[in-house]
Amino acid sequence: MSEETTRRTAGAFDIRYVIAGLIGVYGVILVVYGLFATEDAELARADGFNVNLWCGIGMVVVAAAFAAWARLRPVVITQEPAE
Repeated sequence: MSEETTRRTAGAFDIRYVIAGLIGVYGVILVVYGLFATEDAELARADGFNVNLWCGIGMVVVAAAFAAWARLRPVVITQEPAE
């Protein structure tokens, strides 16, 4: 008897894509806010450091790392044949 198992990846259901998407959306929002909506009073409170911009860039980088990780090392699901 030959039992065949099928192997496939989790695809869009991989939680790393969901995490990358959420962090990426928030990161892009912070980058845009840091570029366009930053006032001098906000920069003065942060000692001249644009917190929104740099945190947004960091979040976009982390999101890209999560997406690359999910793409390069996918979760493989092995399905046994139905009896």
